[in-house]
Amino acid sequence: MILASYLGLWPVPIDPVGWDAPSAPGYTGEHAANSKLAGAQRIELHGEVGPEHVLAGPDGKLYTGVRSGNILRMNPDGSGQEVFAATGGRPLGMAFAADGSLVVADGVKGLLSVAPGGQVSALGDAQARFLNAVAIGAGGKIYVTESSTRFTPARHGGTVEAAMLDVMEQSATGRVLEYDPATKALREVATGFSLANGIALSADGASLFVSESGRYRVWKIAIDADQLDVGKQSAQARIVFDNLPGYPDNLTRAPDGTLWLGFGGQRNDLDQMARRPFLRRVVLRIPRFLWAAPKAVGHVMAFSEDGKVLDDLQDPAGASPLTTGATVSAARLYIHNADGGALGWIAHPPLAADALTGVLSGNPRSEAAAP
Repeated sequence: MILASYLGLWPVPIDPVGWDAPSAPGYTGEHAANSKLAGAQRIELHGEVGPEHVLAGPDGKLYTGVRSGNILRMNPDGSGQEVFAATGGRPLGMAFAADGSLVVADGVKGLLSVAPGGQVSALGDAQARFLNAVAIGAGGKIYVTESSTRFTPARHGGTVEAAMLDVMEQSATGRVLEYDPATKALREVATGFSLANGIALSADGASLFVSESGRYRVWKIAIDADQLDVGKQSAQARIVFDNLPGYPDNLTRAPDGTLWLGFGGQRNDLDQMARRPFLRRVVLRIPRFLWAAPKAVGHVMAFSEDGKVLDDLQDPAGASPLTTGATVSAARLYIHNADGGALGWIAHPPLAADALTGVLSGNPRSEAAAP
C-alpha cells in the first residue's frame, strides 16, 4: 500500500502532456549501423568534464565550454590548454562576433559576451531561463535557442537533468530568440519546440536550422519569422528531418557548407509512454538506477541544406554516447560530448585553403555556429 501510494501520489516536477510519438526507426537506411566513429582519438582535459560544444576560433585555436563553468582554449592538437574565461555557469553554444568577442549561450547565466582578454559580461537584459545554442547573422544579430521556459539548469540539477524533465513533460515551451546588440532588443522568432537545442544559419543567412531534441526533428525556419508557433502549419517553417533515431543536439556548419548534427542520446521506452502522461509521473518516482537504458551509441551525421544525409558516423561501443555535436577544423573532426573527460577527434579530409580561411575568419556564413 505504501509503495503504491508513493508511485501514484508522490509529487514530481513535471505536468506531462500526451503526444503522438512516431515509432522509432532504429539504425536503418541512411543511419544503418556502422563503426565510422569507433576508436576516436582523445584529447584529455585534465580534470575538466563535458566539452559540450567545440568552436574553431579566428586565432586558429579551439574553444570549448565545460561543466565547471570554464571556457578552455587550446591548440588544434590539444596542447597549450588554458582557461580562457570563467562564466560561473554552464557555457554551452558559442560563436565569434565580428569584433572578436566570443558570444556564449550559458545554460545558467544567460547570454554572455567574452572579450578577447577573457573578461565576461552579460548582454543586455537577454537573460532567459535555459539558453543552449547560438548563431550570429551577417548583420551582427544573435540568434539563440532557449531549450525550455519550464525547467532550468540552475533549479533542476544541471543541463542534463533539466533537459530530461522537459522531454518527459512534453509541454513544448522551447523558443528561438533574436538579440540585437545595437538596440539591446530581444525578439521571439519562434516557439513551440520540445527542447529547442542546436541552431545554425543557412548559407544565404535567410533561415535558421533548429534541432528539436524532444521530438526527434530538425527544422528550417525563416529568420524574419515573428512569434511563429511551429505547432501550427506555416510557410515560414518546415521539417527537414523527422523521426530521427536519437535526440538531435548541436548543429554546426563546416567551411564547405555541410551541416553537422550530433545525437545526445538514443531513443528509449519514453515513446511508449507518449499517450500515457500518468506513466511518466510514475517513472520519475522510480530510482534512476532502475531505469531501463537504451544501448549507448555514439552518433553524428552530416547533411546538406536540402536535407540529404551526406555521412553518418557511429560508435556502437558507446565510448561517448552523449555525442552532442561535431566540429570540422583543418584535418580533424572534433566530437562534442556532454559528460566525458576528454575531447574526441577523428581524421577528416583536409579543408581547402579558402575554406579554412573562412572558418577561422569568424565569417558567420561559414563558421560552426551552435551546440
